[in-house]
Amino acid sequence: MALTWKEKLADRMDPDLAREIDVYEMQLELKRQGKVDDKLFAETRLRRGVYGQRYDSGLRHDGVAERELRYPCGSLTKGPDTIWDAPGMQRIKIPFGGLTAEQLEVLADLAEEYSDGIAHVTTRQDIQLHYVHIDDTPTIMRRLAAVGITTREACGNSVRNVTACPIAGVCREETFDVTPYAKATSRFLLGHPDTQDLGRKFKIAFSGCKHNACGLVTLHDLGFVARVRHEQGVEKRGFEVYVGGGLGAVPYQAKLFDEFVTEDEILPLSQAICRVFARLGEKRNRARARLKFLVAKLGLEEFRRLVLEERKILPPDERWTAYLKDLPHYRETPSRPPRSLDGAALPEGFEDWFRTNVYRQRQPGYAVATVTLPLGDITSWQLRQLADIARRYSGDNIRTTVEQNIVLRWVPEADLPSLYEDLRAIGLGEGGASTIVDVVACPGTDTCKLGIASSRGLAAVLRRRLQERSHELDEAIRGLHIKISGCFNACGQHHICDLGFYGVSRNVRGTTVPHFQVVLGGQWEENAATYGLAIGAVPSKRIPEVVDRLSERYLRERQHGETFQSFIRRIGKKAVKDMLEDLTQVPPYEEDRSYYSDWGDPREFTIGDMGKGECAGEVVSLFEFEIQAAERLVFEAQLHLEAGDIQKADETAYRAMLQAAKALVRTQYLDVRDEPDAIVEEFRTRFYDTRLFWDKYAGGKFAHYLFHRHEDRPRSYTPEKAHHLVEEANLFVEAAHACRARMLERSGRETPAASGGHEQVVELKL
Repeated sequence: MALTWKEKLADRMDPDLAREIDVYEMQLELKRQGKVDDKLFAETRLRRGVYGQRYDSGLRHDGVAERELRYPCGSLTKGPDTIWDAPGMQRIKIPFGGLTAEQLEVLADLAEEYSDGIAHVTTRQDIQLHYVHIDDTPTIMRRLAAVGITTREACGNSVRNVTACPIAGVCREETFDVTPYAKATSRFLLGHPDTQDLGRKFKIAFSGCKHNACGLVTLHDLGFVARVRHEQGVEKRGFEVYVGGGLGAVPYQAKLFDEFVTEDEILPLSQAICRVFARLGEKRNRARARLKFLVAKLGLEEFRRLVLEERKILPPDERWTAYLKDLPHYRETPSRPPRSLDGAALPEGFEDWFRTNVYRQRQPGYAVATVTLPLGDITSWQLRQLADIARRYSGDNIRTTVEQNIVLRWVPEADLPSLYEDLRAIGLGEGGASTIVDVVACPGTDTCKLGIASSRGLAAVLRRRLQERSHELDEAIRGLHIKISGCFNACGQHHICDLGFYGVSRNVRGTTVPHFQVVLGGQWEENAATYGLAIGAVPSKRIPEVVDRLSERYLRERQHGETFQSFIRRIGKKAVKDMLEDLTQVPPYEEDRSYYSDWGDPREFTIGDMGKGECAGEVVSLFEFEIQAAERLVFEAQLHLEAGDIQKADETAYRAMLQAAKALVRTQYLDVRDEPDAIVEEFRTRFYDTRLFWDKYAGGKFAHYLFHRHEDRPRSYTPEKAHHLVEEANLFVEAAHACRARMLERSGRETPAASGGHEQVVELKL
C-alpha cells in the first residue's frame, strides 16, 4: 500500500508544525460530523490560511438570474454560507518574501496537483493557490511544512505575514539589512499566546530606509525603519517605530511611536503592543477593530503610555535577544563569484529589460534581477523552470515583492544576458518592472467574494495597451504606478499610487453597470507617504481613456521636474473632474451593450434589473437626484480639503452623508424633516435597524460612519480627521447606491409612486 504524504514526510516536518496540522485535520473531521459550529470552524481554517472563494455560497448570478451551483456534499458547510465542496483559496505565508529553489518546486507541485496550475504572488509577499478543495488542505500544509513553510496565521484575526524590502541586504541606500529582524519577529509572534485574542488582523513591515517605497511602513499596524546611533564612538542599531497605519476602506497613516528603539527591544515592544491591542481593541464591531482605530481613540500619547506600562510587566523571554548573537554571521551565499558585464554581444531586447528589471547591488559585480509576473501569476511549469534558473544564477536567494513579482538576488552581472535569455525562453522575460506597465491588482471578481468589479480584467487590458506603446512612452509616464482593487477594501493598494482605481457599481436606468472610482494624489515613495482620495466613478469600460487623458495632460502641461502627484495638486481636483466628466456617462443599453459587462467577463450585469427607457425624456427617480447631490457634496469636501479649509471640508463631508441618508429615507418616507437629528433617527430606524443598509460582508460599518460623526458634537477639527471623514463620506454614498440597488433587485423593478410612503419619480425633459 502506498504511503500517505503524512507518512512520507513524518521525519521532515517540524514536530510542532506536524502536530498542528494533525489537530487541524481532526477539526475537519469533527466539522464533517457536525460537531463544530460554523463560525468557530471558519475562524479555525482562516487562521491556517484556508479562505472561502467567490461562489462558495453555492449561488452564481449569470447576468440574468441567480443560479444554484450543485456540489456533491449536500448541506455540509465549512462556515456561514460557505459550501464544503466549493473551491477555496490557500494562502501561504512567505516571511519577508524569502524563498529557496526547493520551495519553488514544491509550490509548483502543489499548484499543479491541487489548484488551477497557477501560483499567485500577493501584495503582502504571500503566495496564493486558488480553486483548492478543503479536503486537500492538510496535505498541502504537510508538503509545505516539509520545506519549512507554514500557512499558520496567514488569515484570520492574527499577525499576518511580516513583510520587508525585497532588496534588503543588497540595497545601496539602506541603513542596514533588516532581513534577520523581520525573520525573528515573524518567528517570535507566530502562534504566540499574546497574539491569539486580537480583534482583527495585525500587519508588520520592515524597511531598511525611510525614503523608498519597498517596505511601505506607514500603511502597517506596526512598522520598523532601520536607523543607527553613535554613542561614545560606538554604532548602535535600532529602528524608528510606527503604529496605527492601515489601508482598508478608510486608510490611516501610521504615527511615529518612537524615534529610536534599540534592536534588543523590538520583540518585547511588539509583544507589548499586541497585548494592549488584544486587551483594549474593539472586538464586537469589526469595522472599528483594527489597531488604527484604537490609536485614534486613545490618542498616541495614551497609547504609548499603556504600551510602555505593559512592557514593564512582561515576563522576561530569552527569545527577545537570542537571535542577535547570530547577526554578525548572517549572510546569503551566492551560487557564483561576482563578474562585471564583459562587453560580450547582448541578446535582442536585453537593454530594455536591463533598464527596468535590473538593480545593481551594493556588492560589486552582483545584481538583482526582477522576474515580471503579469497580474502576479506564474504557472506551475514556469515555477519549476524558475527554480532551475535560480539554482544556476542566484542560488537560494529568491524573494517575492509587494508589486507581485519575484526577484533573483546575487546574480553575477556577467550572467545577466544569459539569465535574460533563459527567462525569455520560459515566458518570463518581460521588462517594465516597477513602471506604469507593471499594473498591480487584487483578485477582484475573479475569485474574491468581496469583489465588485473585475480588477484583474481591467489590469490586463491596461497592461496590454501600455505595453504596446511602451517604446514610445515618455520617461515621466513610464515612472507612474497604477494599482487596482476590486472593491473599497484596498487589497490592490489603490490609495498609494499615481493612478488608483477601486470597483463600485451604479444603477443606470434600472441596470447595474460596473464602475471604478478614480483615486488620485497617492504617493508610493517615502514608504507610502500620502494617501489619495477618490474623485468620482467612471464606467469600467472607460477607465483606459481615463489613463490616457490624465497621462497625456500631465505630459503636456507638467513643469520641469514636477511629479504626477504635484501636477494633480497644482491643477486641482476640480479641473481633473471636469476633464473626466464626459467619460462618466453611460449610453443606453440598446446603443452600446459593452458598458453593461465587465472586462474579461462577457456576462451582462443583472439584465433582469433593467428598466424600460422613455422616448420623450429620461425618467429619473428622486433618489437619483438626491444621491447625486450627496456625491457633489463629497467632491466639494475634497476641494475644501485641498484648499486647506479643514472645518469646511469636515462639515461638508458630514452633510454629504446626511444627504445620502435622506435620499434613502425619502424612498420610504417623503416627509422626513431636514434637521440632522430627524434624518439620522429615521435612517437608523428604517435602514440600520432593519439591516436594509447592511453590507453582506461589512455589516453595518458604513452606517457607523454617519452615526459617529453625528454624535461627535462639538467636534475638534484636524486635517487627519477631515481626510478620514471625506473618505468615509465617499464610502457612505457608495453604500447608499448599493443599498438602493439591492432594494430594486428585491422588488424586481422600480415602482413609480408619487407619495404616500413610496418613492417619487421626477421626469427630466432633455
